[in-house]
Amino acid sequence: MRPAPAARSVKKPKKMAKLKKTPKTKTTAKLKKTVKPKKTAKRLQPRAEAAAVAEQAAAEREAAAAEASRRARHLKALSRTSEAERELEELVFGDSLNAGEDELLQCLAGPQRLDATERKSLQKDSSDSEVENQAKSKFLPKKPAWVDDDDEAEENVDMTHRYRKDFMKSDAEKTLTKKKLKRRLEEQFQRAMGGVPAWADLENRKKSKRTASDSDSDEDDDLLCRTGNFISYSESLPRGILKLRTCLPANQERFADGRLVTVQFHPSAQVVMTAGHDRSVSLFQVDGIRNPRIQSIYLEGFPIHKACFSVDGEQVIATGAHHKMFFVYDMMSGNIIPIQKVRGVEERFIRNFEVSPDGSFMLLTGTSGYLHLLSMKTKELISTMKINGRCTACAFTSDSSKIYSYSKEGEVFIWDVRSRKCLHKFEDEGSLEGKCIAISKNDQYVACGSASGVVNLYTTDVCLKETHPKPVKAIMNLVTSATCVTFNPTTEILAVASRETDEAVKLVHIPSYTVFSNFPVFRRKQIYLAQSMDFSPRSGFFSVANNKGKALLFRLKHYSDF
Repeated sequence: MRPAPAARSVKKPKKMAKLKKTPKTKTTAKLKKTVKPKKTAKRLQPRAEAAAVAEQAAAEREAAAAEASRRARHLKALSRTSEAERELEELVFGDSLNAGEDELLQCLAGPQRLDATERKSLQKDSSDSEVENQAKSKFLPKKPAWVDDDDEAEENVDMTHRYRKDFMKSDAEKTLTKKKLKRRLEEQFQRAMGGVPAWADLENRKKSKRTASDSDSDEDDDLLCRTGNFISYSESLPRGILKLRTCLPANQERFADGRLVTVQFHPSAQVVMTAGHDRSVSLFQVDGIRNPRIQSIYLEGFPIHKACFSVDGEQVIATGAHHKMFFVYDMMSGNIIPIQKVRGVEERFIRNFEVSPDGSFMLLTGTSGYLHLLSMKTKELISTMKINGRCTACAFTSDSSKIYSYSKEGEVFIWDVRSRKCLHKFEDEGSLEGKCIAISKNDQYVACGSASGVVNLYTTDVCLKETHPKPVKAIMNLVTSATCVTFNPTTEILAVASRETDEAVKLVHIPSYTVFSNFPVFRRKQIYLAQSMDFSPRSGFFSVANNKGKALLFRLKHYSDF
């Protein structure tokens, strides 16, 4: 900056210096009074400061103008992009680059200056719309910047692993895609649960939520207006531990002398029947406390091999161990009717038989693979069927339309009762010798027990289609041959047993295919060699006949009825 002009005015002129040498006069005194250099400097100093401030402001304006021109040049350089650069930017940043280009330029240009009124209005609007903008940002769809082709490629899963072997339908399926494996898991879950559960059905859940929202208030009012026990037991049987109580044996008032071969509950009355090698058939009333005896009959010289109620519960059919005749006991009249010989049945012994659930047929298992279908009313032969090999066990479906026959070679033949023709044949997986077979009351499962102790559990729809079906579960809890299998009426429990080892009885929870851990009771012999098993009509009781002549009785607490 240039020095202030007031500095030159401070120096005294030469004439004033000469006047000092002259004597003092009145005029010189007046001149001294009028010329006052100190006061003049004080008056000129504010003007110099104002000029300096003005020059500084001008310099700042020039610098701001230079900066603005520099930014403008930079913006022009940024806006001049080639087509190749624009395509690259669109690939990296997406299609929204053109829409946000102006915002990017404004950010580079710097913040805009706003007036006081504009600032106040902006603060009000931002405070009101801040929540709305956050909510909108959550629901705005975002497009992916790019798509990787490797993400869409299907990855194969090794099915030979021991945890995934059960999901293989054939040996050729050594690898499966993740989608197919997921579908297999869903199918197995639905088969185990008997369909899609309510909590997994999204459509029904949405509908129930709509109706539940309307009725929530009414239910709350009803809940507060009454008293009582609000906790109830689940309708489905839980897995893990089976709640049961050990009762007195069903034949407490008359034990059998020797092995008890049959125990069966009456289809309609609260009665249980026992039969054994002591040539007697006994009936007991089941109350879980005393189990009083109702009646006993004695068949002289006829050791009983098997006994069974008729469907209406009015008759008892009994076959012998070494006879080709059998007896029919009419409980209404009290008569014992011997059936000496069935015309057309040329068998040396008649031991095993089955009664159809509709009460129309009686199936005799003969030797050399012959199956004899009799009329239950007249006990006369209707037709004869034959399988390859020797038949060890048979079972009717619940509608009595089909017969499953299990051969000693491990093959299962499915017969049509009306036409007496073989509909299908399949092989029991891993079976060396077939022993027993059972069909659930709802026709959903088929259980096949073999001499190795393995009980394979199949679904009926798979057995009717495939010749080598895969079991949904292979029960390997028995170490000796499985000689008896039976389902409870609700198809929630499968009982498997072997008569070759003590305490060899297991109860399997069907939906989860797991064994109940608290049955039989450990560290205490109670069952010994199990010969026969049966559930009461509503699964309230479970009975096991053993080689000691006792029909052990257990109360299943989950089921309220007999």
